[in-house]
Amino acid sequence: MQPWFPIETERLLLREFLASDENDIQQYAGDPEVVKFMEWGPNDLATTRVVLATWMQDQERWPRDSVTLGIELKSEHRLIGAIRMTVKDKVNETADFGYSLNRQYWHRGYATEAARAVLNAAFHHLGLHRVWATCDPANHASYRVMEKLGMRREGFFRKDVKQRGEWRDSYLYSVLEEEWLGR
Repeated sequence: MQPWFPIETERLLLREFLASDENDIQQYAGDPEVVKFMEWGPNDLATTRVVLATWMQDQERWPRDSVTLGIELKSEHRLIGAIRMTVKDKVNETADFGYSLNRQYWHRGYATEAARAVLNAAFHHLGLHRVWATCDPANHASYRVMEKLGMRREGFFRKDVKQRGEWRDSYLYSVLEEEWLGR
């Protein structure tokens, strides 16, 4: 199987990471507001370096079940975030995804555009049956992205994630292949 990336959209290039992306990654990964609802961060520069090195090492293997791509804004030739898709169950053809975006680029539709491209790859190239994502119920922007994509809220998990020493709840959203292809 050939890689299903890079992916080019109208405004974005979803691509593998480069060593030169370090400062752009640190800008969003070190921002407490960006990682407020994440299970990781905020990163210091040393942590960002380790994460970037791990991503770049992973990029040398193909095929792989988990792919994290940089979200590059084509007009600025700048990395503004990351998006990940992980095949969780090959037998049942399911995957999950997640994203993070530099705060300077929020509320412009970039997360939706990137996620739409990854979902297209999931159903058109990988032949998956179901793709899901979770978010903190307080993260309105994240679940609005999922709703804009036509994903359905399937569940509410009580205190299922330990984040910074505290338990938090999660919403579960998903979309099925027939729903995605039939829209």
